[in-house]
Amino acid sequence: MNETTPGTSPGDPAAAAGETIGFACSGCGRQLKVAAHLAGRRAKCPQCGAIQEIPSAGPAPAPLGPAADVPAPSPGLPPAPASVPLPLHTPPPLPAAHPPSRPPAQQPLAQLSLTLQGVAAGSATGDTPTKRVFDRITAEISKIFVGQEELVLGSLVALFSSGHVLIESVPGLGKTLFVRTLGRVLGCDFGRIQFTADLMPSDITGAPIFDMKMQDFRFRPGPVFTQLLLADEINRSPAKTHAALLEIMQEYRVTIDGQSHGLKRPFLVLATQNPIESEGTYNLPEAQLDRFMFKLVADYPREDEEAKILDLHSRQVDLNERLETEVSRVTTPEEIMQITRGNGAVRVDPRLLDYINKIVRLTRRWPHFHLGASPRAGLALMQGARTLASFAGRDYAVPDDVAQLALPALRHRVILTAEAEVEGRKTDELLTELIRSVEVPRL
Repeated sequence: MNETTPGTSPGDPAAAAGETIGFACSGCGRQLKVAAHLAGRRAKCPQCGAIQEIPSAGPAPAPLGPAADVPAPSPGLPPAPASVPLPLHTPPPLPAAHPPSRPPAQQPLAQLSLTLQGVAAGSATGDTPTKRVFDRITAEISKIFVGQEELVLGSLVALFSSGHVLIESVPGLGKTLFVRTLGRVLGCDFGRIQFTADLMPSDITGAPIFDMKMQDFRFRPGPVFTQLLLADEINRSPAKTHAALLEIMQEYRVTIDGQSHGLKRPFLVLATQNPIESEGTYNLPEAQLDRFMFKLVADYPREDEEAKILDLHSRQVDLNERLETEVSRVTTPEEIMQITRGNGAVRVDPRLLDYINKIVRLTRRWPHFHLGASPRAGLALMQGARTLASFAGRDYAVPDDVAQLALPALRHRVILTAEAEVEGRKTDELLTELIRSVEVPRL
C-alpha cells in the first residue's frame, strides 16, 4: 500500500524531484522522511506518537542546467494541519543517526563529559567554603598527578556523596599514585588490595586469630579497615571475594563471629578492572555493578600531559618524599563529612528532578538497551548533581550538573541488545543520543 503525506500528491513537483527531509524522532530515535515543502510543520511519529517540528532542509543545491529546473509548488496549497502523520514505511537509517539538535535557547547543556573546565564554567560569582576546599584539593593533586580529569573529578564527587567508583583503564595510568596523593591531600588513610584468583573474603575483612598469651581469639583487622581503598583488578577474584567487599561498601561495617566492627568515615572504594585482558577474570554481576555510584573510564593522556608526566616522574626521586614535601594536607576527614552532610541542602528544582527521572526511565524503553538503569541511578545523579553544584559554589543544581554526570552514572547500569552489539554500537554513544533526546528544563 502506498502511503502519502497529507497536503501532497503523487504528482507534487517536490515529491517528483525527490526533495525530502530526513530526521530522527526525538522520542524513539527512529529515522523518518517527509517532503521538503513540509519544513516547519509539526509531525507525529507513527511508532511512539511523539510530535515535533520538522527541521529545515537547508539551502537547495544549485541546478546543473535548464533541465534541472524544478517548478515552484503551487501557491494554493491547503493550510497545514495541527499534526502531519508520517508514512508507515520509513527509509533505512541515515549514516548520522542522531536526533536533531534543539535551538540554543532550549538546549543549555554545555557538554556531556566530566571535566574541571565544566565545573569552572558553571561556577557562581560568589565564593563558598566548599568551593575553596575543592579548588585547593585539585590544585594539590595536580602537583603530582597529571591529567585524567574525569577520574579526579568523578572520584571527588563520589567521595563527597558517600559513593564508590569503578575505574576501567589499562595498566600504567597512575591509579595507585592518584589514590596515594588523594589520601595525603585529604588527610585520610590509604590502603590497597591486589585481587587475585586465590584471594579469600577473610583476606579482605580480617579474621579472628588465637592469642597464645591471652588464650583467646582476637580479631585481626584486614586491609579494608582504611578510608581510601584501591581494589586493584577486582574482577580477577571469584564472586564470593568481591561480594564481601561490596557488602562493606553498603553497610560501612564488618561482621565477624556475630560482632560488628565499624569503618572510619569517609570510606571510598576505587575498584579497577582492565578492559583488555579477559583471561582469568570474572565479570562482575549487574547487581554488584549497580552498587558503584560511577564507572569512570581512564584513557591514555594527551601528548602535552604525557610530556609533563615524563618530566615530573623521571628523576628517580622517592615518591614518599615527594608526597611529604610537595603536597600539602588541605582538609581533614571531619571536614569532609561536614561538607558531605551540607551538600544535602543544595536545592534541586522539581523540574530538574523530573528531568533526571525521565532520563533514567527512558533507558528502560530505549530500543538499543536490553536492560535499563535502576532507581539507584537516579539517586546517584541527584546526589552527584548536588555535590557538583557545591563544588561550583552554588546552592542549587542545574541541568549541566546532571549532564556531566549522566554517562558515569549510567554506562555500567545498562546492557546493550544483541543487535546493537553486532552493529558495533557503543554504550556511551547510545547514552549520548538518549540524553540529547530528553527536553532540558528551563530553570
